Amino acid sequence: MQTAQPGILAGETRLARFLVFSIASKEDAATCLQDLSANIDTLMTVIGFGQSLVTTLGKSVAGLHTMPAHAVGAIDVPSTPMALWCWLRGADRGELFHRARYIEELLMPAFVLEDVIDSFQFDNNHDLTGYEDGTENPQGEAAVNAAIVQGVGAGMDGSSFVAVQQWLHDFDAFDDMSTEQQDNAIGRHISNNEEFDEAPASAHVKRSAQESFTPEAFILRRSMPWAEGDNGGLMFVAFGQSLAAFEAILDRMLGKEDGIVDALFDFTRPLTGAYFWCPPIKDGRLDLSLLGL
Repeated sequence: MQTAQPGILAGETRLARFLVFSIASKEDAATCLQDLSANIDTLMTVIGFGQSLVTTLGKSVAGLHTMPAHAVGAIDVPSTPMALWCWLRGADRGELFHRARYIEELLMPAFVLEDVIDSFQFDNNHDLTGYEDGTENPQGEAAVNAAIVQGVGAGMDGSSFVAVQQWLHDFDAFDDMSTEQQDNAIGRHISNNEEFDEAPASAHVKRSAQESFTPEAFILRRSMPWAEGDNGGLMFVAFGQSLAAFEAILDRMLGKEDGIVDALFDFTRPLTGAYFWCPPIKDGRLDLSLLGL
């Protein structure tokens, strides 16, 4: 897909650094964003705009909105919107560190860095619980159809929407579960990654089966583990040609359809949640024409 930010559809990412920014100076925002567009490699750095930034620029992006918060029983799914999101892909932690510093300098004084999360690949795309992650990801043309806006018009075609959540795992609770209980929570055997029909209706695989929705809810996941001190979990990153598929999956996970809550919530919970619009590219640079830049 020639007009999509190539990092969205690229293959393996060994290491990553996620940055989120708030707005400090509305007057300087446009200039800083133009500097950012001119000075990043869109294969190795993916950029997303939050609703607040689009509004600040006096524009709108059809389909972009703030992620809603949810509260179902004892489960809280927070909404923590931010103005700008950067996903730095790479293979060297030092290089990622210095690239993040460079991006922060490009965005000054219009933006303030609010959070940094370092992520990494574990055991060939496994979650820190030991289960393989993203096994149902669409591939090839199916990935493009799931993740990339097409047939809308210049400025939108090639763009994508992304849902980003930082999930914190309770490893003590997970370790207290038997292997059978863990497999039942996920819906796959950890020994061979095979799904099994006998898993309960609360198993994550059954709750989130993308082909089981009407319309089908395919998303392109680019999630990676994170760890800091004794804490760790998953940076959930899911691209879509709209936000509808992600929202349908989350609603079912929360039991809004049938009252059955996803068993994932027995040992993990989201700490953050935000939506962003990832603009297309043109001539190797971010195409910000829809935003008047």
